[in-house]
Amino acid sequence: MSPLGSLVFIVFLSFSVASIDAGVETAQAFIVRVQNDLKPPEFSGVEHWYGSTLQSLSSNPLASKNPISIPEQVKTDLIHVYRTVFHGFSAKLTVQQVEELKKRPEILGVFPDQLRQLQTTRSPQFLGLGKAVMPNGLIGESDSGSNVVIGVLDTGIWPERRSFHDEGLSDVPSKWKGECTEGQNFSKKLCNKKLVGARFFIDGYENLGGSTRDVVRSARDTDGHGTHTASTAAGRTVSNASLLGFASGTAGGIASKARIAVYKVCWHDGCSDSDILAGFDKAVEDGVDVISSSIGGPPVPDYDDPIAIGAFGATEHGAFVSAAAGNSGPSESSVTNIAPWITTVGASSIDRRFAADLLLGNGRIINGSSLYNGKPLPEKNLSLIYGGDAAAEPAKFGVAGSPAAFCMPESLSPKLTRGKIVLCDRGMSARAAKSLVVKEAGGVGVIVANVAMEGENIIADAHLIPGLAISESAGHLVRNYISSTEKPEATIVFRGTQVGVKPAPVIASFSSRGPSYGSPFIFKPDMVAPGVDILAAWPDGLSPTELSGDSRRIKFNILSGTSMSCPHVSGLAALLKGAHPDWSPGAVRSALMTTAYTHDQDGKPLLDDTDYTSATVFVMGAGHVDPEKATNPGLIYNLTVEDYIDFMCASGFSSDSIKIITRRSVSCRGSHKIHPWDINYPIISVSVDPSTRSKTRLTVMRTVTNVGDGGSEYTVTVRNPKGISVTVDPKKMEFKKKGEKQTYKVEISVEEGGEGGGAVVGSLSWTDGKHLVTSPIVVNI
Repeated sequence: MSPLGSLVFIVFLSFSVASIDAGVETAQAFIVRVQNDLKPPEFSGVEHWYGSTLQSLSSNPLASKNPISIPEQVKTDLIHVYRTVFHGFSAKLTVQQVEELKKRPEILGVFPDQLRQLQTTRSPQFLGLGKAVMPNGLIGESDSGSNVVIGVLDTGIWPERRSFHDEGLSDVPSKWKGECTEGQNFSKKLCNKKLVGARFFIDGYENLGGSTRDVVRSARDTDGHGTHTASTAAGRTVSNASLLGFASGTAGGIASKARIAVYKVCWHDGCSDSDILAGFDKAVEDGVDVISSSIGGPPVPDYDDPIAIGAFGATEHGAFVSAAAGNSGPSESSVTNIAPWITTVGASSIDRRFAADLLLGNGRIINGSSLYNGKPLPEKNLSLIYGGDAAAEPAKFGVAGSPAAFCMPESLSPKLTRGKIVLCDRGMSARAAKSLVVKEAGGVGVIVANVAMEGENIIADAHLIPGLAISESAGHLVRNYISSTEKPEATIVFRGTQVGVKPAPVIASFSSRGPSYGSPFIFKPDMVAPGVDILAAWPDGLSPTELSGDSRRIKFNILSGTSMSCPHVSGLAALLKGAHPDWSPGAVRSALMTTAYTHDQDGKPLLDDTDYTSATVFVMGAGHVDPEKATNPGLIYNLTVEDYIDFMCASGFSSDSIKIITRRSVSCRGSHKIHPWDINYPIISVSVDPSTRSKTRLTVMRTVTNVGDGGSEYTVTVRNPKGISVTVDPKKMEFKKKGEKQTYKVEISVEEGGEGGGAVVGSLSWTDGKHLVTSPIVVNI
C-alpha cells in the first residue's frame, strides 16, 4: 500500500476473462457455482466430485469417460473449494472448459476471477463512545462486544501490537470454531483471547499473476492496511498513542473487547475474488458474527459478483457484512459493494485536523493540513515555483497537467527548484511521494494542491520535507499568485493537532456516492462514518509513507478512506450484536440508519466538502451513524433472506439469476409478486414517469418491529419532498409488547404543477416522545 493511503484505492484493476494466442487456449482462473444437492452418491465428497468433473471434461487432455473411477488423490486444477457461504470451487480453466461446464445441470454459474483493491484515537469519542461507561449505554450493554467475533478480510495483522493484547478478557466464546494457521513468521502462539483466528489465502492471487516478490506467506501484515482496519474495529485501549506526536492520546477501537479473526486475502497487487470468497466461506464456517471488508471493485449485477453472492451466504447464516463504499467520489454512481444485503459505508471527517498554514508573500494566509514533524523552514519567505513551470525538459514536461505539474519522478529541474518551495498538483502519484521528488530535485518545501473533482477535502501526509496539502480553491489562488507575481515567495508554518474543529462532520469528497448502479430503491452508501485522518495501529518495519527513502518507523499511522469508515461500522455492529444478540443483520443496519443524523454539531445540514454545499442522500445515505441512539432505536425495519428474494423477483431477476445467488429454486409468482419499492428498507424511494407524473399515485408498504421495552404509541410526522404530496396510514401505531410488528402505508403523488427532472427528498419520522425513527423519502421524477 502506498503513502497515498486509502485514497489510492480509487483505481480498480480487472483482468480479461481468457486469452487466445495463435489458436492455443490459455487457462485462467474462474469461480464455479455448483448445486451441491445434485452430487451423485458415488462420490465421497464434493471435492472428489468437483475434481472428477474437471477431469471428465472432453477438453481436458486427461479426460476420463468414467469420472467416478478417478481417485480422490488425482491432482486437479482446483484452487479453492467453497462449502459454507458459497457452494463450488475455483480452478484454472480454458474457454472451452468453461463452455462445457455451463452446459452441465449442476453448474449454476461461472465467473472470471479478478483482482480487487483495498479501499483510526479520537473517532470513538467523536461518535459518543469515549465517555464514562453508562449501564444502559452501548458500551455497557454490549460489554464492549466481548461475546462477538469480527472477521476482518484484509492484508493480515501485526499480532504483537498492544492493540491486540488479551489482558483482562474473558474466555473465547464457546461458539468459536476457527483456528490460527501457522505460516511464515507467524506461529499459533501469536493468537490469544483477543486474536482468536488467523488464516491466509493466496492461491487465487498467484493464479492471476500477482507479484509474490518478498511476499510473506502467512497472516502477518507487511502492508499495514489490515492492522489499521482491525485495530479501528476492535483494537484494545492503548495509552500514549500517536503518529510522530500527532493525534496523541489514548487509542482504542470501536468494540475494544470484541474478538478478531483475520483472513488475509489481499497482497501486493490486490485481492482476488476467489481468495476473498474463500475468506468469506471460512469466516462464516468459523463462526464470525460480523465481516468487515474494506475491499472494492467496479459495480456489477449481484448475480455476476462472487463477493455479493458470498455476502448473501454470510447474511443467510446471520453474519452482518459491512463494506467500504469506495474512494471514487465525487463522481456520481461511483459507489461499489451495492448488494442490498451488504451495509455499505461512506466516509466523513471528525472534529480534528492537523493544521498547517501557507503564508504567501502578499500576506495571504491559506489553511492546509500536514503531518510533517521535522525541522521547520527558516523564519523567512522562500522562493515559490509551480511544478509545471519547473520541468526538467520544458518541451516534454512543461505546462499544467504535465508530469512536472504533478511532480512525477525525475520530472523537475534541480536548477529551477533548488532552495524553493514547489507547488505540485495532486494526482498521478502518491501525495507524500511528491515531497521526495521535490527533495531529490533540491527543493526545500512542497505544497500539494487538490485539482478538479477533489474539491475542498484535504488529507494530511507525513511529508519528508516541510509540506502541506491545500484545497482545490486554494490551489487556484496560489497558482494565480505565482503567475501574477515577479518574485513569488512563501513559507509554511505548522500548527500541530487541533480538536473541536467546525463544521464537523463533513462528507469526504473522495467518498463514493450514488445513485447506485444496482437499484434505485436501495441507497448506497447506506450511511457514513469517520474515515478521514484516522489513527490506528501499524506494523513494525514500515514507515508512515512506505517510501523507500523514508527511514522513520512508527507503531500507529494516520490514514483516510472508506477503508477506514467501514471498520467503524463493523465495530458498531459488534457492539449492537453484543447488546442485542437476537438482532438480525437487517435489524442492526436499520438501527444505524433510522437513528443517523443529517445535521452537524451546530444543527446545520451536513456538508459535502467537494464544494461545501449540503450533502444529499446520494452522498451520505441515511446520514451519519449515532451509536448511542442506535442502541435503543425504538422501531426497526427488519429484512430477511426471504425479503431479499422477493425484492429480486420484483426487480426482474430471472429464476436462474436468483438461484446463482441463493442456491434456491425460486418461482417469481404469487407471493413473490411485490413492487421493488416495497422492500422493507429504511429509506423509501420511488420513481415517477415524467410523462404521467400528474396522474401518478404510488403506494409503498413498510413493516416495523417494536424493539423497545413494553408498550408505546408512535405518531408520524411527514416532511414532503418539494412538489410531492405524502400521506401515511395509519398516522398512529400502538404497540403493546416488545417484538410486535405493524404495517403502515405511504401514498405518494405529484402535486399539480410539480416540476420534474431530478430527485426530490423529504422524510417521515415516527416518535413516541422518547425515540425518533426517521426514513428519508426520495422521489425520482
